[in-house]
Amino acid sequence: MASNLTPAFAYTVLYVKDVAKSVAFYAKAFGYTVRRLDVSHRWGELESRHTTIAFTPSHQHETDDLTGTVQAPRSSTERSPLEVCFAYTDVDAAYKRAVENGAIPVSEPEEKEWGQRVGYVRDIDGIVVRVGSFVEPRK
Repeated sequence: MASNLTPAFAYTVLYVKDVAKSVAFYAKAFGYTVRRLDVSHRWGELESRHTTIAFTPSHQHETDDLTGTVQAPRSSTERSPLEVCFAYTDVDAAYKRAVENGAIPVSEPEEKEWGQRVGYVRDIDGIVVRVGSFVEPRK
């Protein structure tokens, strides 16, 4: 008997200070196309082929009252419990573009022991973004 309970990963929602600014930043810094920016500027989406990257304000009564308030890092030595990861063929060029377009450098790309080239930046809201290569399956 087939189940109707098989999920499809639909969205990753980032809670940000300014939806319009974050959508524009991600489009420019990471190379995404804006799919939608609601006229209220309370919801934005980027086209990412596999799923939707969405943005909504950090504080809004609809979600704060239901699920609690968003807890942002209080300093640059803290990070949110979420890391956004984007895979590129040319990690160094992607990292450079991100930094040139306002991303805050955390660590330049380097080879990791698991076979991935990885660099880290922070977005304009302090969210850590991993800029990495595609991971090849082990043989």
